[in-house]
Amino acid sequence: MSIWGKIIGGAAGLALGGPIGALLGATAGHAVDRFASSDTPKDEEAATKKIAFTIGVVVLSAKMAKADGVVTRDEIAAFREVFHIPPEEVRNVGRVWDLARHDVEGFEVYAQQIARLFNPGSPVLEELLLSLFHIAKADGVIHQNEIAYLERLSEIFGFDALAFQRMRAVAGDKDAEDPYSVLGIAHGADDAEVKKIYRTLIREHHPDRLIAEGLPEEFVAAATAKMAAINAAYDRIAKQRGMN
Repeated sequence: MSIWGKIIGGAAGLALGGPIGALLGATAGHAVDRFASSDTPKDEEAATKKIAFTIGVVVLSAKMAKADGVVTRDEIAAFREVFHIPPEEVRNVGRVWDLARHDVEGFEVYAQQIARLFNPGSPVLEELLLSLFHIAKADGVIHQNEIAYLERLSEIFGFDALAFQRMRAVAGDKDAEDPYSVLGIAHGADDAEVKKIYRTLIREHHPDRLIAEGLPEEFVAAATAKMAAINAAYDRIAKQRGMN
């Protein structure tokens, strides 16, 4: 069963509590079952992260759609590009989206619950933000209200201003043509520093590592695209500098 079916059907979800748990309960219509008793605490922790991440991105996408006051067809299409939903689950995911969009709770409470499950500045949370950037720019422009929304999310998730600017570059919103911005380094950094930061980014954002830290397998395509952007930026810098 895909993670969407587990979430909506309650077949493998955990009692998360908080606003996410309440939304799951409202969607499934009954208490969310626990995993089989054979699962270890470590398995349950990993499952909690994946389920919270998945339901969280649906909710935060819906909340972001309200930031500029308009939900376009392009944004909905971009949502489906980033979050691959099985045809049989589209209607159920739509129910979650609609519940979140009309929920009186602000986006911060959902973001804070998700943030508590990960380390501050976790690469998994960065993948979430980059996916939201992809949706925000689908209609050809990222509205200033959407930028403010994403910047606030990044603060809640433990990222500093420099990290947020790097994400904007990776997402193609700002300084996308500058490979140094994509890697989040200064133009004056020496070759050793460039290599060090590049290797750190590649290690932290490798899809296998992200999955181990709580990224659902259904979201690997977005992580792979991020790796491609990092590699392309480093290759451009290495070529410009004649680095081995």
